[in-house]
Amino acid sequence: MIGVDRFGSEGRGGGPLLLGVRHHGPGSARTVRTALEAARPRTVLIEGPPEADALIALAADEAMRPPVALLAHAVDEPGRSAFWPLAEFSPEWVAIRWAMEHQVPARFIDLPATHTLAWGEDAERGPAGDDAEAGSAGQDRAAGVAGEDAETDPVDGNGPGADLAPGPGPGTVADVRVDPLAVLAEVAGYDDPERWWEDVVEHRGTGGGEGDGDALAPFLGLEEAMGALRETYGSGGHERDLVREAYMRLQVRAAQREFGDEVAVVCGAWHVPALRQKTTVAGDKALLKGLPKVKADMTWVPWTYRRLARASGYGAGIDSPGWYGHLFSAPDRPVERWMTKVAGLLRDEDRVVSSAHVIEAVRLAETLAAMRGRPLPGLGETTDAVRAVMCDGSDVPLALVRDRLVVGDVLGEVPPSAPAVPLQRDLDRIQRRMRLKPEALERELELDLRNDNDSERSRLLHRLRLLGVGWGEPVASRGSTGTFRETWRLRWEPELSLRVAEAGVWGTTVFAAATAKAEADAVAAQTLADVTALAERCLLAELSDALPTVMQVLADRAALDADVGHLAQALPALVRSLRYGDVRGTDTVALTEVAAGLAERIFVGLPPACAALDADAAVEMRGHVDAVHGAVGLLGDAVAKDTPAGSGTPDRASTLGHGGLRARWHAVLRVLSVRDTVPGVIRGRGVRLLLDDGELGQEEAARLMGLALSPGTPPGDAAAWIEGFVGGGSGGGMLLVHDERLLGLVDAWLTGVSAEAFTDVLPLLRRTFSAYEPGVRRTLGELVRRGPGERGRAAAGGGSGIPGFAAGLDVERADAVVPVVRLLLGLDQVGGLDQVEPDQVDKDKVAVGLVHTDQGDTDQADTDQAVMAEGAGGGLAGNGLVGAAG
Repeated sequence: MIGVDRFGSEGRGGGPLLLGVRHHGPGSARTVRTALEAARPRTVLIEGPPEADALIALAADEAMRPPVALLAHAVDEPGRSAFWPLAEFSPEWVAIRWAMEHQVPARFIDLPATHTLAWGEDAERGPAGDDAEAGSAGQDRAAGVAGEDAETDPVDGNGPGADLAPGPGPGTVADVRVDPLAVLAEVAGYDDPERWWEDVVEHRGTGGGEGDGDALAPFLGLEEAMGALRETYGSGGHERDLVREAYMRLQVRAAQREFGDEVAVVCGAWHVPALRQKTTVAGDKALLKGLPKVKADMTWVPWTYRRLARASGYGAGIDSPGWYGHLFSAPDRPVERWMTKVAGLLRDEDRVVSSAHVIEAVRLAETLAAMRGRPLPGLGETTDAVRAVMCDGSDVPLALVRDRLVVGDVLGEVPPSAPAVPLQRDLDRIQRRMRLKPEALERELELDLRNDNDSERSRLLHRLRLLGVGWGEPVASRGSTGTFRETWRLRWEPELSLRVAEAGVWGTTVFAAATAKAEADAVAAQTLADVTALAERCLLAELSDALPTVMQVLADRAALDADVGHLAQALPALVRSLRYGDVRGTDTVALTEVAAGLAERIFVGLPPACAALDADAAVEMRGHVDAVHGAVGLLGDAVAKDTPAGSGTPDRASTLGHGGLRARWHAVLRVLSVRDTVPGVIRGRGVRLLLDDGELGQEEAARLMGLALSPGTPPGDAAAWIEGFVGGGSGGGMLLVHDERLLGLVDAWLTGVSAEAFTDVLPLLRRTFSAYEPGVRRTLGELVRRGPGERGRAAAGGGSGIPGFAAGLDVERADAVVPVVRLLLGLDQVGGLDQVEPDQVDKDKVAVGLVHTDQGDTDQADTDQAVMAEGAGGGLAGNGLVGAAG
């Protein structure tokens, strides 16, 4: 190095060494390290909250791996918090590590977090938030504030904040802000501030070298530029900046009294002119007088590259943390090494990328840089080269490169010795025991609840969700609908550490905190549906201590709530909860009693509640009827299991008066299906549900449809009846396909609707038939075009009277499929009928539901067999609806 004076250079004449940086800038980080090696200060002062001084020593721990963040939160209100993220390429982190390696004291000198958090309460009235939202350069290292999201409602860039470009914040006027990088870039003839910064700073010494010449030259030049900008624009009206800078000046003076002028200060370049400014101690103290304060705690928490990105909402975000990390860590040839990383990623995704691709991409990136007048290829040039050479011009694989490499999924780690709330320590212990490591990369976790470890994992994830710690989200399981299997989508975000700290007010362990939170939520619940949903979550989380309170609140709310809609919304969640007793070993007897009582109240109140409803309310009530119908089916099974078979004791359900729930529900549906004051969509749905359950014959269903579609019925009501009967995506299309009389009634009614009325009923009909599968709609169209009854006449000679079906079984065709069905059911491993007992064959034919089709209508028989196989999984074939014509 040449031209380096330890302290005082270029006429500065003594004083502290001020190193103005851009936060999260690898070029700034490299130059900071070079300057500190050259100057060898006796102490290093860093922009950040002074409460974290006691945590600096943890940066030397081998278990500390950036990106990490300092988290400050109010003791009495953990949700009020702030973050100071640091990556390995952050100048502040480099300064801390240098101080630890050289055993030099390091201190934070920004405004204390105790004031930052208190000041954030007045964000709407004051300058809070002024510095968190970065300008186009994204250079602020802001603290996220208290609120629902610690970063979407940011507080100012306290502790490395607004240092190169304060951006717009709450309660401020955005157009008075100035982006220093944009101004400097424009003066230099650049239209992109990021590109200018890369060329001037980030590419300085890239690839392992630290640059030539004076180590302090970059800082002196940047200080001069910032001084000119502040002379022109002043402080930009940022009151918070003036207060922060006054506090920093006081801390620098204190360090000078202790260490002399051998003091190095690492701070945002925007603040350097203010720290160099000559002011009085009294003037600085006057700015700090009367600041609000709260009691605050501070610790280290893991951070992620994705959270450093500007797209995450972090005010000091950068566009490409992964790229910056690569520039900082690459010992040499950064472009070649980057292209190699990209090639490896694309190969892992089964794309053909060879060494020749890498070589050609490097050449193209260098050529583009030369054409654009850049000293080295930047992210723009490498991205263009990757798109052209490795991605064949497609942005689809390029999006993967940006997500995985340019941004990245790196998750930092903090040592166990870092301060943490007791709840966090309990969670860490459980995660280690269950081998469930938090990861920044999103992944799916399949759990089999019959396995003890998986069952514990499920309980943990459900308890954390109840506490508001959304580490995992349940998703639909692939290939299984059983209650013994769960699928979770896991992704650990940095702010979840804050959520854990917030949840610490409920208890010191995950179980105790979740129990207390569930009890409080039950008491505070606004609706009956909220309480039933909470009961379901308690069962999933196996919070046995919370269930008595939740069930008591549930019983009280159910007894007082007279709204049938509320009761109908609450019942399905309760009944779903009953399924968990089998897999999780939970006692659900009390829940069964509450659910059965709820169902009884619905039975009584539903018919009058369905009278005189408008169209929208009728559609909503139809949804409630469907939900209750499904719930009663499950509830009937649960009630029947209350007393073990052969126990010799009276049925508990009968003793409580809850026996025969299904029969009473069917009676309610019969009332709904014939009452004139009930809207047509509900009457039609009642008929359909009775038909599906086998409680209503085909003849009676056709008669009720004929009455509903008679000329005396207004077209709108008739269309609503059709929507209720065959709409809702519940197999109504297949019912019309295989029941010609019903299709004929609909067709005859529709052709008889007047032109004026047709316009009114068309939206209802479109809504009904658009829910059908394309193949079903096509088949219905063909049947209508052909005319009803055509298939019936073709099969009239068969003898069964059912179109497409003969009177008996086709034994040969049935025999051919029975071995396959037995194999699928796991009954045996037979390869043919010669290994099956003769009497068992006939039973299997009947059980599977194979029918003897007319040989003269082979094609139709194939279709009907396929339809019946499909219906076996639902309710059509089992109820005799598929292929039935009367």
